[in-house]
Amino acid sequence: MPKRRLCALADLDATGARSLTVTLDGRPTDLFVVRRGGAVYAYVDRCPHAGTPLAWAEHEYLDEDGEHLICATHGALFDIATGACRGGPCRGAGLTPLPVVVEDDAVWLLA
Repeated sequence: MPKRRLCALADLDATGARSLTVTLDGRPTDLFVVRRGGAVYAYVDRCPHAGTPLAWAEHEYLDEDGEHLICATHGALFDIATGACRGGPCRGAGLTPLPVVVEDDAVWLLA
């Protein structure tokens, strides 16, 4: 399966996440990568309720406790591992996941 390098694993050390823009299906797509322990996840950077990016500052996607992803627009909380909404006006919705793997100390998007 073809893959595309998104970032070094060490890029996630400072904030636990990193925002990026990549071309998917011929269009620029904003996404973010987030690390939780030894696992790494990627999502399209778009709140399912507001349609806005989640980050409250550059590369800042986690709540104060680092337990959930948080939408800066209205405070909705999302599960880091699944992207499911855990609180806020988006109940029943979730983030759009993207398949990634960690190899050679880098995060790769599976295309």
